[in-house]
Amino acid sequence: MQILSDALQVPVYDLEAEEPGGNKHFRVYNFEGNPPHHADLLIPHRKDHYLFVLIRQAGGTRQWLDMAPFTLQDNMVYFSAPNQIIVKEGFAKLWATGIAFTDEFLSLQESASLSKLPVIRNPQGGHKLALTESDRQFVEDLLAKINVEYRNPGEWQQRMLGAYLSVLLTYLSRLYVEQYKEKEISADKMLLKSFLSKVNECFRELHEVGEYASLLHISAGHLSEEVKMQSGKPAIKHIHERLTLEARRLLFHTNYSSKEIAFDLGFAEASYFNRFFKRETGQTPAEFRASIREMYH
Repeated sequence: MQILSDALQVPVYDLEAEEPGGNKHFRVYNFEGNPPHHADLLIPHRKDHYLFVLIRQAGGTRQWLDMAPFTLQDNMVYFSAPNQIIVKEGFAKLWATGIAFTDEFLSLQESASLSKLPVIRNPQGGHKLALTESDRQFVEDLLAKINVEYRNPGEWQQRMLGAYLSVLLTYLSRLYVEQYKEKEISADKMLLKSFLSKVNECFRELHEVGEYASLLHISAGHLSEEVKMQSGKPAIKHIHERLTLEARRLLFHTNYSSKEIAFDLGFAEASYFNRFFKRETGQTPAEFRASIREMYH
């Protein structure tokens, strides 16, 4: 059977200049109550650049990073690196400032050691930093300076942006080291990572915890116990979340019927898929499709 979502391959987004002829290696994003752009919603994608975002108010916006979901929280810095898989699932308005830059921009700075900073190397696989009030004020002050310099191009702009970014990344690296203590990745953590990778790979064909346990050569009980301990959620919940994300993606970005989507996602009957989707989201597939398209069209 042809997979419907083959037409929705994982794209790689370049760092586009804000204006023709503008900087292709550094960009500032300011969100003042803007909802996410509808073209990005529910589409897994990669970026070819780093992104650091100070979240002031997120309104419960939900995202996925490397196919692990999380809900954005206020007064946090979130960060991602090139080639990580990102999905914007939430539809809430957002108040935030983001700084995007490429590896090339880092290499142009006089301090080549920027690429070796902990928050850039990210050895612990983190994606967020909690801010105290003094941290928030420091970061806000730097972002304000970056915003001013970014809006005033000139011969000193590149040097000034690089200097401010160096201070910002150094400061965030100190927070990173404090919040992500160096430690070996335990076997349990590796099991969770392997399980999530298998779910992302096989969610259309495999819907039961026992099927993934067989792939990982362990018992279903042990897999369930370790996944719940490490992630705070039952293993079956991870499987259902991945199925629901893909269902939302197809309902929003394609015109395929619920029956076609149900079969694409491995459900034997469309009625079972409809009940599953209603249980997970509170809406039928038709209700979700109508509500989200009304919001963005």
